[in-house]
Amino acid sequence: MVHTAQTAEECGYETLWLADHLMPTTPHQLFNFECWTSTAALARDTKRIRLCQEGTCQGYRNPALLAKMASTVDVLSHGRLTLGIAAGEPESAFQAFGYETAEAPTRLQQLEEAVKIILAMWQEETVTFFGHHYQAHGAINEPKGVQKPHIPLLIAGDEARVTLKLVAEYANACLLGPVDFSTLEQKLTILKQHCATVGRDFASIWRVATVFCAIGETDELAIASFSTAWKDHLQATKGFMDMFAGTSPTFLALSQWFGAILAGDAAGAKSQGLIGSPETIRERLAIYEALGIQELRLIFPDAAHLLSIRHFAKEFIS
Repeated sequence: MVHTAQTAEECGYETLWLADHLMPTTPHQLFNFECWTSTAALARDTKRIRLCQEGTCQGYRNPALLAKMASTVDVLSHGRLTLGIAAGEPESAFQAFGYETAEAPTRLQQLEEAVKIILAMWQEETVTFFGHHYQAHGAINEPKGVQKPHIPLLIAGDEARVTLKLVAEYANACLLGPVDFSTLEQKLTILKQHCATVGRDFASIWRVATVFCAIGETDELAIASFSTAWKDHLQATKGFMDMFAGTSPTFLALSQWFGAILAGDAAGAKSQGLIGSPETIRERLAIYEALGIQELRLIFPDAAHLLSIRHFAKEFIS
């Protein structure tokens, strides 16, 4: 893991992302390190690259404590942290680790309270907050971190009515996807509308999209680089998506896309993400840029082997 992070840094990547999963997202026994202790370790083992979470699960840690943890990591990394936060994990992970479960609307309410506490802990001398789900009673957070006015806050998720509204109200950055281009365009339009409603400059929000990235000399070789473990993961995820494909265009598109990868269908795999030859990926990058995406969070299916990380950097990072 350290070798991968250091290789990415040496190759010129801007950010390194960690997932906050206590349990694997599909049933298997692959290694799965805890997110924040890993973030702290990688902060000491790297020098330049920014560190971010694809979405710290707000229900796993008291938000005042999370703010303190982030401040500490920002100091020890010399100001290289972005705190990514999200509404939550699959219910099975909460149950497995003994947390109380909550329905999606409640989690979104919890997320807003958590964000308010975190921002207050980064900016105020003492914090008192009385929420329905979270409280703080004269909490002190010193030092608050290196970055000014505070550590950048990224909210992950593209739920239209609440999550993107929270982005418009509170976040420095957002993380969308993985979704197809049409859906991504719709989500950005909704975010613009929320910004207009709350009086926020849309351009002030840093816009990041999650994409799968597999690069090869040809499109077919790129798809073939998905390991057996990754194909098992995609197959299990596809099964979950299929349950909701009839009610959600996003899940239907993802299910079809996963199916194309599993079938080795190079044409079908082009509906989203960066999968293919350098020429194919260059075309896809232009689409993301035209949509208004400023950064891509790349998921390399063979990241641990480092070849794709180096290959992509050679082609696209000057």
